[in-house]
Amino acid sequence: MRKLWSRLSRGIPPLVIVLSVLFFWEISVWIWAIPNWLLPSPSSIGYALYDKAELIAGHTIVTLEEVIIGFAIAVISGILLASCIVLSKTLERALYPFVIASQTVPIIVIAPMLLVWIGYGLTPKVIVVALISFFPIVVNTVDGMKSIDPDMERMMRTMGAGRWITFRKVQVPTSIPHMFSGFRVAVAMSVIGAVIGEWVGSSEGLGYLMIRSKPQFHTELVFAAIVILSIMGVALFVLVGVVERMVVPWWYNQRK
Repeated sequence: MRKLWSRLSRGIPPLVIVLSVLFFWEISVWIWAIPNWLLPSPSSIGYALYDKAELIAGHTIVTLEEVIIGFAIAVISGILLASCIVLSKTLERALYPFVIASQTVPIIVIAPMLLVWIGYGLTPKVIVVALISFFPIVVNTVDGMKSIDPDMERMMRTMGAGRWITFRKVQVPTSIPHMFSGFRVAVAMSVIGAVIGEWVGSSEGLGYLMIRSKPQFHTELVFAAIVILSIMGVALFVLVGVVERMVVPWWYNQRK
């Protein structure tokens, strides 16, 4: 019981801060009579979430689907690419510059070209999510695989282990905590990628809902979509942390 109360007490200060911000926001809108189309109050946003729940839920499912598929592709391609970079110095010199260069091109420039090449639908949004998510996975995984203890590597060689066995038995397990660090960053960025893809060209999704609501001065719907996107990002971030705790509990306890 004492342990439960200790955990609950840690959540009280941030809850008080959030409630205070919402209170002052609500009061400020009321005192200065700010129009709803300019800055909706938290109560207006809450009512929009309730009144348009079915509409928002439909668009949320579409965006969540794009995020999950794109993130899964980023995880698979990122780990494979990182493995190739670590296993081969030639591939590292050839591929790593392209991996870095891919992040210098604004994704908002690539997204319209994907519509021209592929067309509308789910595929271009998934590609945008994967492109914006795979970089932190690659970088963190490569760093993890290269952080092998030199003494452990020498011991494996002494025992007659080849390059592949050392990679599989030592480097991959060593890199798992670093992988999850990349996963946490990538899953948060994937939500941004999905919205950007929907902004450029879409007929559904939370990004589309925001674009459609803004010219009609339904600002409360725009803020409602932002609230859902924030919840989605936080929930996915926490979910990755839960999976990390199950996969590498020793690392979680050590970091804690």
